[in-house]
Amino acid sequence: MPTQNLLIPTSDGEADAFAAFPDHGDRHPGVLMYGDAFGIRPVLRELARELAGHGFYVLVPNFFYRHGPAPVTELPEHIGEDVRPAVVAQLMPLIEAHTADRVLSDADAYLRFLTSRPEVSAGPVAVTGYCIGGLLAVRTAVAHPGQVAAVAGFHGPVGADGPESLHRLTAQTHFGHAETDMTPETLGELNQALDAAGVEYTSEIYPGTVHGFTMADTDAFSPSALQRHWDRLLPLLDRTLGDS
Repeated sequence: MPTQNLLIPTSDGEADAFAAFPDHGDRHPGVLMYGDAFGIRPVLRELARELAGHGFYVLVPNFFYRHGPAPVTELPEHIGEDVRPAVVAQLMPLIEAHTADRVLSDADAYLRFLTSRPEVSAGPVAVTGYCIGGLLAVRTAVAHPGQVAAVAGFHGPVGADGPESLHRLTAQTHFGHAETDMTPETLGELNQALDAAGVEYTSEIYPGTVHGFTMADTDAFSPSALQRHWDRLLPLLDRTLGDS
């Protein structure tokens, strides 16, 4: 599986990034993958390689690049609950500094770079994200309605910008929520906003999960929920990007 470490030109410098793509010479549909707040590390690289193995070019930017290359803070090999609060406390100033304007400016740069890669086929792209990356994925999809055909977010604050932002979605959508992040009532309100957008979507609570369930280097990891995530994500990408 070919992989590359890349630098993406942005209006504020260069964002380091990781890409994975199939090992045959064809061009492949592009997927922009936003990681969680812990950033680019072995588990995220593995997720990108797994997705690339299904026929996609996957670009994973370090969206905290303004603060340095990934990892922007020292990470243990396993982010257990005993260390998680301290790591999150170090990352909170970076999260707070990553304003909506920065998100949208960077999204422009990431998509421009992704679609210019010689390994990426012409046509629409998809955006997926984990934790805070789910919110970044939604913002990217809303800002690029003619380019982003699919958006997926997992255990993330995907509705944090309010129902009005979701009303502007045009991409086919899947949201997989952690049981600890979303009540049935809140899920109903979120899905009402998606209904109002008129998009094709699935939005569901993954049973028995806690925040971070896709990440194998955390105590939150659930192998069954990770598989459910693939069972939802891959058909979404095949439907929307299969002919790209």
